[in-house]
Amino acid sequence: MDSIKENRPLKVLSLFTGAGGLDLGLEASGMEIECCVELDEDARETLAANRPSWKLATPADVLEISPRQLLHQAGLRRDEVDILSGGPPCQPFSVSSHWTNGGPKGLDDPRAKTIDAYISILEYCLPKVLLLENVEGIARSLNGRESGISYIESQVARINKAHGTKYTLGHYKINAADYGVPQKRERIFLIAAKNGKSFSLPPPSYGKLKGQEPYLTAWDALGDLDEEQYSDELRPTGRWANLLSSIPEGQNYLYHTSHGKGLPLFGWRRKYWSFLLKLAKDSPSWTIQASPGPAAGPFHWKNRMLSIEELLRLQTFPSSYQIKGDRRSAHRQIGNAVPSALGEFLGREIQRQLFGVELKGENLSLLPKKKMDCPRATRTRPVPIEYHYLIGEHPDHPGTGKGPGKIHASTSQMSQASKHDGSSEL
Repeated sequence: MDSIKENRPLKVLSLFTGAGGLDLGLEASGMEIECCVELDEDARETLAANRPSWKLATPADVLEISPRQLLHQAGLRRDEVDILSGGPPCQPFSVSSHWTNGGPKGLDDPRAKTIDAYISILEYCLPKVLLLENVEGIARSLNGRESGISYIESQVARINKAHGTKYTLGHYKINAADYGVPQKRERIFLIAAKNGKSFSLPPPSYGKLKGQEPYLTAWDALGDLDEEQYSDELRPTGRWANLLSSIPEGQNYLYHTSHGKGLPLFGWRRKYWSFLLKLAKDSPSWTIQASPGPAAGPFHWKNRMLSIEELLRLQTFPSSYQIKGDRRSAHRQIGNAVPSALGEFLGREIQRQLFGVELKGENLSLLPKKKMDCPRATRTRPVPIEYHYLIGEHPDHPGTGKGPGKIHASTSQMSQASKHDGSSEL
């Protein structure tokens, strides 16, 4: 690794910056964000409003801007990029695609071209460290084809051969709650150093084992807002809105199945996990979704949607951070983000392990403080009469590979095949 001048902040090029979650964490660890590539206009306005010193690259599309243009706008030479950070769009690998578009398409998804864009900029800049984030699905092989990680590894190997670099890709599955974030959120992080030095993920510092700090909870993040009055904008709507109050804290629709303790209103595992999902005060939040529907949680324990401020807190954004755009856009920006405190943790560890930088203090500045006044769980209410017609026997999910997503995918494939061979379904 090239030597780092004493007290010089590491310089970061950020791709797919979004609302800035990951890079705000890197900033909190002492790094400097030199330039950001982000296509979404609302996210660009968010970055401009909160961090005007972060340059916004143009063209804004990572598929259109050249690496040379990006470096010029960042005011950096090729040998001055310390960190190349980014989280390409996760939809090609997301499990949630099973419920929407017949399953994730992986590298066959046109949106996966953003990985090639990351690789192109990586090869041109040859940063001292690469940092890439994505959903767990990037590690899975789909339909017998290589996984996203395997593809990236092959491209990194090609770069090493062509340029004499020694990037050795390490991939790490991280649950944000294990490192203090008040949210259960599992993601894959890819980290590699140009000189071949290896990165080792420290063991979880939060949890239920001896020597670990207790998990930080939704109450730790939101408890001081519990008495706030919120507008009707946060009132649930749609067919299932009135059923939410009958579900206990920390649970979802499964409570009202034959395997739960409520009424048998649904089949076991027949709905997506976030359906009528609620926070529990004494546990970390469930994963914040980027595109929730009217019945998709997590919902507040007071049977309402979470406010933008609450979503920001669960994602450990810096205090007073403002998200631009309407509520739908703001929710998407926040849900797509890496929890900032997790970015801070990784930034500190990258500096310590790969650059030999010793940082003052051990505590992450973006984590909420532990609260000792967590009240008891909110009581549930009886199931409203309007849902009693659902009481009865409901079949369980038929098993892996046989659910609605798989059926939808198979039907779509058959339909496409019939268009190509001239046949038709009877």
